[in-house]
Order: sequence, then C-alpha cells, then structure tokens
Amino acid sequence: MATTTTTTRVKKKILFVMTTLTVLLGSCSATIYKVGDSDGWSAKDDTYYSWADRKEFHVGDSLVFDYDGNFNDVTQVSGALEYQFCDSSSPKAVYKTGHDVVTLTEPGFYYFISSNHSQCSSGQRLDILVTHDPSRPLPPPPPPTKILPFGKMYKVGDSKGWKVYNSDFYYKWSEEKLFHVGDNLLFEYANEVNDVLEISGDLEFKFCDPTSPIAVHKTGHDLVKLTKPGVHYFISSETGHCDAGLKLRVMVAPALPKFSPIDRFFRWLRTFRHHH
Repeated sequence: MATTTTTTRVKKKILFVMTTLTVLLGSCSATIYKVGDSDGWSAKDDTYYSWADRKEFHVGDSLVFDYDGNFNDVTQVSGALEYQFCDSSSPKAVYKTGHDVVTLTEPGFYYFISSNHSQCSSGQRLDILVTHDPSRPLPPPPPPTKILPFGKMYKVGDSKGWKVYNSDFYYKWSEEKLFHVGDNLLFEYANEVNDVLEISGDLEFKFCDPTSPIAVHKTGHDLVKLTKPGVHYFISSETGHCDAGLKLRVMVAPALPKFSPIDRFFRWLRTFRHHH
C-alpha cells in the first residue's frame, strides 16, 4: 500500500513538472510570420507596409518568405536609404531558395527588398522594427569576444584633426593607408561644434544621412577600434559639415598574423641569408 501511494505521488509530481514546462514553453515561444500571408512575397503596392503595420516583431521570431525562386529573391539591406532607393548593390544577406526562413536575432530595424529594381519599386519591400518581448527571458549574453591584436593608432587627419577642409581631404588621407582589424582611429575635434557618427551603408555616406547611426561619438577625443574587416563609414552630423567633405571611408583588412619571438627570429634569419 505504501509503495502504491509513493508511486502515485511521483506520478503527480512528474505530471506537475510537465504541465509547468508546457505552460512556460508556450509563453516563451517565438512567432513565425509568413510574409504577406496568402499573397506571399511578390510585387504589390503597399501590401507589406499594411501587413507589417498590424504586427509586433520580437527577437526570436522568424519571417518566412514564399515565392518563385526562379524569378525572385529576398535581399536584406543595411539602411533606410538602400531600402528607399531599392539599392541592392551592398546587401547584408541574399536568400534565393523560394522558401526562406529568416530568424530575427537582435533588436533594431530590418530592411528587405527584391533585387529586381522594378519589383522593389512596385512595392516588393518590407521594413520592420524588432524589439525584445518582455514576457520572454532575455537571451544569454554572448561569449566573451576574442582579444583583438594590438594594432596601429591613426590620428584622423593627422595634425589637422577632424574638421572641415576641402571636400576630398579625408578621402586622400585614408587612400594612402592600409587599415587592419585591431587598428584604432583617433578623432580629435571641438565637441561643442562637431561629432563623429559611424553609419552602416554607402548611400548613407554618399548622401550624408545621420538618421540611423551604428555609433555616436561626442567627446572630442574619440578612440574607435576597428573590430571587423570591411568598409567602415564615418560622418559629422553637424549641418553642412559632411556635405563640405567631413566624412571618412576606410577599408579594413583582416588582422595581420602574429608571430612569436622564435618565428620572428627565423624570419629575420631567412631575410639575412637572402641578402648575404
């Protein structure tokens, strides 16, 4: 009799735990959205604005794009100007399977267009704002970032610093240099009348658009570490400054390899033998 009672209690506890987990998992589950619902992903004026306007998107949700992969694609672009002008020349990602599942992994604005300019101009584009859902647990913190190599320090503009000169001054300044991951840019300027904005896209850089910056620096003595390869864009948000040439575009190469003292010795030895 005691054994039967104990077994019943164990079963009740297991049932309680399973029920609790089911409730918790249900409340924390992400939402999957089929873009355009029954219309799918196609060129239809204002369809996707109206479709997205009625929804709240959260980190962890997914978008499903259904379309004919022989005639269409999904191109994720980095900024509002690329979205507005249907510019797919520098995409963040391109999907072409015809049934693409895109998981929203971080908060912020997401922009999707068709790389077919006429279809994008006809309405085949989607922009959404993604936020954290307070009812879901926050994702675990990312693993510690790897230690970047100690790189070179570049004072932007050298002795002239960061201020308005002729329109191609900073283009010429950066063109003469080779930047690598781990290098640092030092911006020195009068912070009462200036600032430094890092922006994401080539169109934002070309048209001096400060509305969606990646980072804003305003101390007057800003040290910016170049943490990843690719193109990095910097402008001033002060009226007229960027249009007058106060903007900087740098191409960053992967980090240079690090050599141990022994490696450096043998490299020197090979060079010594070569010259003798």
